[in-house]
Amino acid sequence: MLKGFKEFILRGNVVELAVAVVIGAAFTTVVQSIVGSVINPAISALFSAETLATALPVAIPTVSGGEAVMYFGAVIGALINFIVVALVVYFALVLPINTLKKRAEERRKAGEPPVSADAPPTELDVLTEIRDLLTERANP
Repeated sequence: MLKGFKEFILRGNVVELAVAVVIGAAFTTVVQSIVGSVINPAISALFSAETLATALPVAIPTVSGGEAVMYFGAVIGALINFIVVALVVYFALVLPINTLKKRAEERRKAGEPPVSADAPPTELDVLTEIRDLLTERANP
């Protein structure tokens, strides 16, 4: 039972996912700090509010005679936060990885060997080598 669990935990996808979650959590703090300290005050100044959480208030009358206030500035702040995170993830992770994949595909099409010379042989390489050895043994 522990052997199966060990194999599951050490599987590449699980470890990569764990690293991504930790980096994402740390990165979220940085983005929230930038949005909260730089972008929010600038937008709040435009809307004459102390923070985006209180910007763009819309009062709606309630059934009981009072009123409920919706603050659309908080939604704008959340959207800005999302866009900043998405931009950084795209330009820091997705774009470089796609570029590397494209280059590797171009090398493969050109017939060049992969960049990593230390990569273990593929199943096809091993089978080809076995076939060649058997052919040499049968025809001395």
